[in-house]
Formats: sequence, structure tokens, C-alpha cells
Amino acid sequence: MILDERLLTYLNSLDSGNGKLLDQIEREALATEVPIIRKDMQEFLKFLLAVKKPVRLLEVGCAIGFSALLMAQWDPVECTITTIENWEPRIPVARENFRRAGREKQITLLEGDAGEILPQLLAEGKTYDWIFMDAAKGQYPVLLPTAVELLEEDGVMVSDNVLFDGEIIESRFAVTRRNRTIHKRMRDYLYTLTHHEKLTTTVLPVGDGAAVSVKCSHKADDPAEN
Repeated sequence: MILDERLLTYLNSLDSGNGKLLDQIEREALATEVPIIRKDMQEFLKFLLAVKKPVRLLEVGCAIGFSALLMAQWDPVECTITTIENWEPRIPVARENFRRAGREKQITLLEGDAGEILPQLLAEGKTYDWIFMDAAKGQYPVLLPTAVELLEEDGVMVSDNVLFDGEIIESRFAVTRRNRTIHKRMRDYLYTLTHHEKLTTTVLPVGDGAAVSVKCSHKADDPAEN
């Protein structure tokens, strides 16, 4: 838990819901232990969508389609969404959820490994003004270079679950051995995001941590160099 549990419970109590179908899909996901974005992250995405109003969205990590449907519903402009999923058991569930929502034509689901699909999209000349990173956390550093190339100038990239349930601040020896590789890769990822020459990034304790990056043509000059 990153935020105090009582505070988080209060903030989540302010949630007005996402409509009958999305609320039902969320309950189904929780009942079957499918990880979906947390309540506070849902509200944060709604806010960012209202500000950015993206037209071409890319999601890396579809699961059962909840977040793709959330973005489709709460983006205030007409948009298209491309989402990627590699785990076969979840793909038909996602497609069925898109059908239930009547958004099969708006949301395109690509099946396969994002590490292979992202370069294909780049080769096809595709670009996006919004990218939502929600794939296997250990793959974030591998996917980042291509994701940055796919992101349009002034585009927004949101990376979910970057604080690793708060363990990101711990020494690698304080986390369990099986989590040390992901711990190191996520630390490397956050350092790269916050020092990237093409990105301006802030990291926030929302959900399990959200990094919000904007692709910039240039960054502000260092005053010390003037």
C-alpha cells in the first residue's frame, strides 16, 4: 500500500462508477483474480483523458479489456484504440467484452508479444498521441525505445504499476529473491524515463504508481549553461 489505507478508502469512496457494464466487468475481473487498474488509477486516467483528448491510443497489455473500454468510454473525443495482449486465455474474454460494449470497431486487439508487435507498428508508420503501458513490468525497459518512437510529439505516455507496491524504494536485498530482477528493471525504467532527452516525466503515487511522460521536441535549457 503506497498511500495510507484509510485515506485511500476515503478517496475511493468518492468514485462515481463507470456505468453498469464496466462496473460489471470490474466485478467479474475481481472475482476471477484478473488484475485490472485500481480505482484511483481509473479516476486519474479519466482526468488525463479529459485534458489530453487523444485520438489515436495504444495500450500495451489488454488483459480482459477493462482499461481499453474505460479509455474508449471516457475519452471526450472520437478515438480509436489499439491494444496488445499475449496471454491467450484472456484474449477471447477481451473480445467478448468489446462486443458487449459495442466497441469492436473502435478497439483493435492485436494478439502476440508486444516486443514483436511494437516494431511492426513502427515499420508500418503508425503513430499515437497516447500510450498506456500496462504489460509485464520486467518488459518495460525493453519496450520503451520503440514506444517513444511510436509516440507523437506532445503525446502522453502513462506507465502503470511503476512503484512495485512501494518496494521500489527498498534495497534489492530487502525484496524477495524472485522479485529482484523486476525491482532492478523498474528502477532502471524510472531513471530512464526521468532522464530521457525526449521525455518530460513525473512519477505519482497513484494506484501502484503512475509515471506520466510527455514527448517534447526540446527541454528547458539548464540555467547554469546560460
